[in-house]
Amino acid sequence: MRREAPARVVFDTLPSGLYPECSILRTSATIQINTMVLRTDDFIAVSPLADRYCRVRDASPALCRTLEPEDYVVQSMPTVSPMKWHLAHTTWFFEQFVLVPHRPDYEVFDETYHYLFNSYYLTKGQMHARAERGLLSRPTVAQIGMYRRYVDQHILAMLDEGVDGELYGLIELGTHHEQQHQELMLTDIKHIFSISPLEPALLHAKQRTRTAPLPALRFLTMAGGLKKIGADGESFCFDNETPRHQVFTEDFGIADRLVSNREFRDFIAAGGYTESALWLADGWAWVQANAIDRPLYWSEDLDTEFTLSGRQAIDPDAPVCHVSFYEADAYARWAGHRLPTEAEWEIVAERATREGNFVDNGLLHPQPLNTSTQLEPDQLFGDAWEWTSTPYSAYPGFTPLAGSVGEYNGKFMCNQMVCRGGSCATPADHIRPTYRNFFYPQERWQFFGIRLARDI
Repeated sequence: MRREAPARVVFDTLPSGLYPECSILRTSATIQINTMVLRTDDFIAVSPLADRYCRVRDASPALCRTLEPEDYVVQSMPTVSPMKWHLAHTTWFFEQFVLVPHRPDYEVFDETYHYLFNSYYLTKGQMHARAERGLLSRPTVAQIGMYRRYVDQHILAMLDEGVDGELYGLIELGTHHEQQHQELMLTDIKHIFSISPLEPALLHAKQRTRTAPLPALRFLTMAGGLKKIGADGESFCFDNETPRHQVFTEDFGIADRLVSNREFRDFIAAGGYTESALWLADGWAWVQANAIDRPLYWSEDLDTEFTLSGRQAIDPDAPVCHVSFYEADAYARWAGHRLPTEAEWEIVAERATREGNFVDNGLLHPQPLNTSTQLEPDQLFGDAWEWTSTPYSAYPGFTPLAGSVGEYNGKFMCNQMVCRGGSCATPADHIRPTYRNFFYPQERWQFFGIRLARDI
């Protein structure tokens, strides 16, 4: 069954701001769904989950508020997805994991969407090839907007009636899944815009600058021993963060901030990209095969970089970003140090204040350190995902979630590296000390940065 959408772009009246008020609940706009007309203020938030659901769902199209319809379709490389696909896939998640199995009278919005907007859930059936998502001129942006509103209406009705623990967990998982895609939307549109000769800007944000020289990087000593890491399951977490378990670390040093652009320029000037002894074998092969000689988005003269605010002068005091694991590891060797293990990172992060430069700030770029606490490492959260030296694998005793959602994390535990801490594109209420992100070592389009560690 296919429902026709109005012939207009449906995201043109969204609230401003990167993390807006919950307009699904609080505005009085009229939504037409098939032959039924509803008012969004008919659904009043009766639980924190309903409020969170609406707030997260509002944030996705709000990130697109400056885009033109043509921008929603472009796919610049296989690992990037069009904006339209992200908006549809996150809706597909709620439809297929919540509504279809738990709402017997629910009618899917369009049967073809199950194939078009599945990502990697093979237990749910086949899916359109990832590298060909940019070829989907249809369904239109307007139809995707209608799809989102149709599913939202049914989820809110379900929440209004009350849900059991299983459904509560699925809907909460879906909101965090959508926040992951919000970050991908920003990094994907950045890559899409970067390949355009016009180098358009998503927004024009005034970046923070330092009024004093950036303090020299220093190391804080952390006591080793038998520690516990991982989530205890008492509040929301992904399955790959569990179970909480014991690890042993020696005493170690951790850098008090992220590596800066100025410091990475020194690595380049010293011939870091030409010295094979600094690189892992696969990393050196990658550098040679792809002629890599600077971070992604940096100009050849090392003076400017492409940002979501367009091309800007490189701030020497801001954290370097868009570097691969190979580059981070080579820099650490050149500097005479190493990358932290994920256990070391989490031990430090558990005792730190969870503050930082997140998407909520609206800057969408790593910022120079403002003021240092001197008592704990800074920039642990936000700004840039921090590569660790730990391969992504299961914790001892790990059990994936039951059913298709068990494909969410577990089946990717091979050939990737763990990143920690979130970035300037991460929602603040999405990150936590136990959060494990993971990427292939050659990837750079995310906001990847560097924190150093050393043995004591």
